[in-house]
Amino acid sequence: MVGMAHRFPVREIARQAGVSEATVDRVLHGRPGVRPGTVLQVEQAIAELDVQRGQLRLSGRQFMIDVVMETPQRFSTLTRRALEAELPGLRPAVFRARYRVAERWRLPELIAELDRIARRGSHGVLLKAPDVPEIADAIGRLARAGVPVITLVTDVPTSLRLAYVGMDNRAAGATAAYLLNRFLGADRAPVLVITSGDDFRGESEREIGFRQALTGLDPERKVIAVTSDGLDATSRLRVARVLDGCARTAVYSIGGGNRGIAEAFAAAGCDCAAFVAHDLTPDNVELLRDGVITVVLHHELRADLRSAARALMGFHGALPEHRPRPAAATVVTPYNLPGESVGGH
Repeated sequence: MVGMAHRFPVREIARQAGVSEATVDRVLHGRPGVRPGTVLQVEQAIAELDVQRGQLRLSGRQFMIDVVMETPQRFSTLTRRALEAELPGLRPAVFRARYRVAERWRLPELIAELDRIARRGSHGVLLKAPDVPEIADAIGRLARAGVPVITLVTDVPTSLRLAYVGMDNRAAGATAAYLLNRFLGADRAPVLVITSGDDFRGESEREIGFRQALTGLDPERKVIAVTSDGLDATSRLRVARVLDGCARTAVYSIGGGNRGIAEAFAAAGCDCAAFVAHDLTPDNVELLRDGVITVVLHHELRADLRSAARALMGFHGALPEHRPRPAAATVVTPYNLPGESVGGH
């Protein structure tokens, strides 16, 4: 408590706590003669004054942010819904968002969009983009223009981004390996590991975590890599090629396109031994309920966006500095589906 002694006037603390100024002074300086319950009253009063000060600091503050994403439409829709659901909870600050999303950006066009934001100004960019040097350079130009960038669900760690918000992807991949190893047991079915390519750091981290953990758990298990683009049509075609003449196979779908993957299995007459996926998209929820997907690795996207907003407000001095931490994955089965299907990628 001593470190908090001069945050507020003693009189203000006493009024908030409903005790005398002398009692507050004794608590702040650690003097004896104060009941434990009264000490808690004073501590609670200081915490309440902190909240009130933060609300006053935020009152009337307006933040315009840009959401720039390369991602399948199903995930950009989830992100928009999650952000719009979260914005009212950020009051008294007012957030408005501009969206620039595409399932596939040409890299020069994506760079040009980030440079436009740097020129026109923004209170922050939420970015889901490939981890390539050109993107890192564009983030650097934004940072030097005073526009903070927060990477969302997939990181660009060598850039000047302010923070990363999203899942601990390496731990999520290791969790997938653990689950599939337990599901399969003595069954020697190979595992298809399906990604959207090597440019997205989040997917690469999931695959690294998966392979490292599986090597420790079952070094003889065969892993078959398939690169798609996260879209159902492409995933169906590319998985079908691998399944030609197959018998029984398990799946770890890192990059999505899971309805297409399921259709490829059905068309090939191939038994899916177990299916681990990411994201509580409407398609994945339906596939999980129907028993096609075995489990979904989920984290709360709204919590990510709330953390990103706090980090941006901290950057602009509206709140104390906030440094987000990667989120842990939750294993979702048909029996513990959240009430609302707003997931994380």
